[in-house]
Amino acid sequence: MTHQPRIDTSPPVSDEVRKTTCYMCACRCGINVHMKAGKVAYIEGNRDHPVNKGVLCAKGSAGIMQHNAPSRLRAPMKRVGPRGSGEFQEISWDEALQIACDWLEPIRKTDPSKLAFFTGRDQSQSFTSFWAQNFGTPNYAAHGGFCSVNMAAAGIYTMGGAFWEFGQPDWDLTKLFILFGVAEDHDSNPIKMGIGRIKARGARVIGVNPIRTGYNAVADDWVGITPGTDGLFILSLIHELMRAGKIDLDYLARYTNAPVLVNADPAAPEHGLFLRDEGGKPLVIDRKTGRPAAFDTPGIHPDLSATHEVDGITHRPVMHLMAERYLDPQYAPEAVADRCGIAPDKIRRIAAEIARVAFDEAITLDREWTDFRGETHQTMVGRPVSFHAMRGISAHSNGFQTARALHVLQILLGTVEVPGGFRFKPPYPKPVSAHPTPHCHAQPDCPLDGPHLGFVRGPGDLALKPDGSPARIDKAFTWENPMSSHGLMHMVISNAHAGDPYRIDTLFLYMANMAWNSSMNTRGVMEMLTDRDETGDYVIPRIIYSDAYSSEMVAYADLILPDTTYLERHDCISLLDRPICEADAAADAIRWPVVAPDRPGHAGARGFQTVLIQLANKLKLPGFTGADGTPTYTDYADYMVNHQRKPGIGPLMGFRGDGSDTGRGAPNPAQLDRYIENGGFFVSHIPEAAQYYKPWNMAYQDWAVGIGLFDTPQPYVFDLYVETMRKFQLAAEGHGARQPPDHLRDRIKATMDPLPIWYPPFEDAASDTEEFPIHALTQRPMAMYHSWGTQNAWLRQIHGHNPLYLPSKLWQEHGFTEGDWARVTSPHGMITVPVAHMAALNEHTVWTWNAIGKRKGAWALSEDAPEATRGFLLNHLIHELLPPRGDGLRWSNSDPITGQAAWFDLRVKIEKAPPPDESQPAYPPIKSPVGQGPDHLEWKVGA
Repeated sequence: MTHQPRIDTSPPVSDEVRKTTCYMCACRCGINVHMKAGKVAYIEGNRDHPVNKGVLCAKGSAGIMQHNAPSRLRAPMKRVGPRGSGEFQEISWDEALQIACDWLEPIRKTDPSKLAFFTGRDQSQSFTSFWAQNFGTPNYAAHGGFCSVNMAAAGIYTMGGAFWEFGQPDWDLTKLFILFGVAEDHDSNPIKMGIGRIKARGARVIGVNPIRTGYNAVADDWVGITPGTDGLFILSLIHELMRAGKIDLDYLARYTNAPVLVNADPAAPEHGLFLRDEGGKPLVIDRKTGRPAAFDTPGIHPDLSATHEVDGITHRPVMHLMAERYLDPQYAPEAVADRCGIAPDKIRRIAAEIARVAFDEAITLDREWTDFRGETHQTMVGRPVSFHAMRGISAHSNGFQTARALHVLQILLGTVEVPGGFRFKPPYPKPVSAHPTPHCHAQPDCPLDGPHLGFVRGPGDLALKPDGSPARIDKAFTWENPMSSHGLMHMVISNAHAGDPYRIDTLFLYMANMAWNSSMNTRGVMEMLTDRDETGDYVIPRIIYSDAYSSEMVAYADLILPDTTYLERHDCISLLDRPICEADAAADAIRWPVVAPDRPGHAGARGFQTVLIQLANKLKLPGFTGADGTPTYTDYADYMVNHQRKPGIGPLMGFRGDGSDTGRGAPNPAQLDRYIENGGFFVSHIPEAAQYYKPWNMAYQDWAVGIGLFDTPQPYVFDLYVETMRKFQLAAEGHGARQPPDHLRDRIKATMDPLPIWYPPFEDAASDTEEFPIHALTQRPMAMYHSWGTQNAWLRQIHGHNPLYLPSKLWQEHGFTEGDWARVTSPHGMITVPVAHMAALNEHTVWTWNAIGKRKGAWALSEDAPEATRGFLLNHLIHELLPPRGDGLRWSNSDPITGQAAWFDLRVKIEKAPPPDESQPAYPPIKSPVGQGPDHLEWKVGA
């Protein structure tokens, strides 16, 4: 017998495994970081983690390359050449912090609003907002205003939460899953796992998206909708369901404001407002007594049809208004089909399938529960249709109303917070009343009077100065966009450059690549950042920027504060911010330095949150220092453990007090160690009886109070009709003390309808759609997240460059063949780019991957890198302002309600073009402070 060698089929891959949280997208998956000789050797998924259960995507696995990227910034730097030159001098951290304090301290003592502090996708927004609040500036927000605030704000105002980080489908019980416009990089592992579970059970998936990639590619039915018409399609579904009587009347009566009485007298100053009792509670008619009662009165059964007269004025239930609105023939499938690009029969077929699954395949769980009116139910009834949506329907100027329409569709079916439907994740659901209103009253040498961001209840909450002018540099919470819950990051630089509404002194950005892919009007923004006034000074006097990598934005800053990679620092994924909860559990997580920052021969990088604490200590900011100036926190890890928003409530809910308390409890000095021992996360499961009907289930409300989500139970009903919006309409009609400017009255009346409506995207009206007949979109691929994978050697092999994808109709009309290039023109600019044919695409739409194109010299890439020669951005065609209307006014390219950047309203024309040497426009290379990386990345870890 021949000797067989002994082969070790499972050799050790590491000396040690350190468990932490991934940062390669916003899923926040658990990872096992394998170490050899103290260095990162391999990254895999953590099977015990509640988010990903061991699954890891290409981005997560490639985190090792992110950590070792040659583009990492190595030391603090101050600019020594002109802005945009990339000429910097490395300095010590002491000098960098002193420079920042020398710039910031005079601002704080005289006018804190001269600081504009805006952050990108940093995942620590509760902390950065706390810093800005204690500095005293009203000018703070994160990236949400140019991402998906329409979805988030519409969800909060309608039902107390939205998709993704707010909630998820009931993956185990849903029988029909419909998703709209979901980027493939967002929440990708949980969605992939969920779709896999759905399809394994034989449930169906319908994808509504102009582009059939990713999730839509595995859908059982693809609806290639025309961009910007999702809301019209959804309202047509509502029309069909109401016409067929396929809505859940019992659910609507019990758990929504459908029975709430509304003033129906057009001549009354309260027209469209709710009838309320002396305590301010909305009134309904009780079916048993026929008399009005507060909506939450124990034992009542609200009537969906009864009217009520008070002092000669008839008050009608919201349900009447909805029936009148949505049974109108304007929403019939035939009336919307051409605009949506969906055949009437297909709209009817989808509506019928939704109705069949929701009502014929209803689920009943034998679980007793008690609602907020004191009624005990023996079962939980579910309608197993679930929805999911994200930026695709949000990034339009009609996105807020579209997102509202989708939430209303779910509610009419009775599919929210029921078995098989959409389920909230703690700390949601929360009523609007549980959120703060925005604050803006800045005073010298004082903290701001409250949180910057929030949810307005009416015109009285707008962020206006006494003279009526905007209090914030981005004009958030003004008559231009009254309900802008996440601010307008895309307007900060152009407003600061224009001095509208006022001049600022310092622009402080973190992880926001505003000189390239995070800006509309990329060329214009670069010019604004370098523009000088008549005295030769920069129009925006000072720019501080923090990033981990040498992005395009670095060259335009005056002071660089280098951040660490995610494996080198502490982070807090908190219930105060963006937690990792699932529908059945509250959960949070940390990151911790599995390796120490290592920039040999340089001052090194520091975690940005720790740098903010060091700045706060030097500036002696309240909230960070005592009355005598003694620092309260030494670094971010100290803050994570010892900060308390109120007694017993801190950034982390797990292992509080002596280590046995959850949610509420004194700070525990060993808390971070306990998290590390537990795999970097903590989970508190919701009791079985409290897992559904959360807004109305008193078992859930009591559990939420117990772990510190609320101080008292907060039951509420869903707002099909948003009274706050009607208050703004009334102001536009001339009622109330606070009035909008005349040029905005008609827009407010037309767009801020308290029931969901649809109107064409603003760029359709502002552009010549005959000259620019084609819709143009970007979409993020599953292997990239924003621009974070740009320099990643592994991920670049998947997406090193991007073509413009054309549908068959346009491909054939223009006579394109493989290898051709196209000139693409919008009202704002022109690009020349390579094209490719794609059949599974809306015939009026072209698209490309987002953020693949790079500027030469950035990210330590070579100047002939494919990202810089064949990659491109659609951003060059988009502008933060709409095309001029001839009225002399500057109109933001945003949703008029929330200020959400309308990235996806872009209209273009295309023509075949001779192939240039490289994609156009081509900008001169910028000088990078880290230089160019090696042609090959290779190293050996361990012996």
